[in-house]
Amino acid sequence: MARTRLGDRLPDFPWDSLTAAKQRAADHPDGLVDLSVGTPVDPTPALAQEALTEAADSPGYPQVIGTPELRSAMVRYLTQRWQVRDLTEGSALPLIGTKEFVAWLPTLLGLGAEDTVMFPGIAYPTYAVGARIAGCTPLPADTAEAIREHRPALVWVNSPSNPTGAVLDADALAAIVAASRDVGAVLASDECYGDFGWDATPVSVLDARVCGSSHEGLLAVHSLSKSSNLAGYRAGLVAGDTDLVTELAEVRKHAGMIMPRPVQHAMAVLLDDRDHVAEQRDRYARRRAVLRPALERSGFRIDDSQAGLYLWATRDEPCRTTVDFLAERGILVAPGDFYGADAVRHVRVALTATDERIASAAARL
Repeated sequence: MARTRLGDRLPDFPWDSLTAAKQRAADHPDGLVDLSVGTPVDPTPALAQEALTEAADSPGYPQVIGTPELRSAMVRYLTQRWQVRDLTEGSALPLIGTKEFVAWLPTLLGLGAEDTVMFPGIAYPTYAVGARIAGCTPLPADTAEAIREHRPALVWVNSPSNPTGAVLDADALAAIVAASRDVGAVLASDECYGDFGWDATPVSVLDARVCGSSHEGLLAVHSLSKSSNLAGYRAGLVAGDTDLVTELAEVRKHAGMIMPRPVQHAMAVLLDDRDHVAEQRDRYARRRAVLRPALERSGFRIDDSQAGLYLWATRDEPCRTTVDFLAERGILVAPGDFYGADAVRHVRVALTATDERIASAAARL
């Protein structure tokens, strides 16, 4: 029998469609300003580099559940930074970055062809990719009413949103938690941009104002990629329902999904330090203050964008027309059609470029 390729379930990789626009933007006399991908460009904190060196002599296999040092640091971080109560060291698990977790969570939970995975209507593409890898039905819908109607097995929320920067307040999150619990769905909350609230204050799904006295059925996902410029280390965590976290850890042991021990040590050190996060937040605030008014002066409207590292911008035209308009000025952005059918008249403009490149983009606009 002919083999069915897993890749046949997946869409074309969206960034490949930007090749021509990127080349056009690169031909600008002052060079390319790439605001399309949210990859950090600022230095990894010295604290992390020193910690990585300290743990470089690591000849043995690391633990899937993390070192005792890291487990304690994850609990402190969630308790002190996110006001999460009643966590134990068995309530949190390190991840090899968070994209792998988003892509593999339906599979790790044992979901399959009879199950539906729900995620926001405008969303990071990997939620749908993860559903397809597991053979599930992906469903872009993100209201409590839709959860009760479609009865998914897994619900993703993303606040602050990538790409829109929208923030769900405690009441909105609580309604989604209640609906998910009513239908027996696991609710996973992608909170990776939570340190960058500008016009609203992000709240964790594990906050008692959202979930009450229990973390039952809930998982919160956090990343150090953006807040600590640690994308190259692949360092994230998931926390919440202890039974779910234990189940995930058992499967990950069998699959060899293990964060390298030097990265575990660096992650533990960074989770206990807020100064470097504040420094990085200030950098992005300065860039936002330059780029947003420049876009608005050149005819863009900025929607949502209450938090996160992106501006959700539109000229009330098809997004690919906007991509071409900006490429002619040497600026590359991500078209909204990457993120769903409801996003085809917006573009995502990243703040993840150097001060010099952000200033260059603003001058061209």
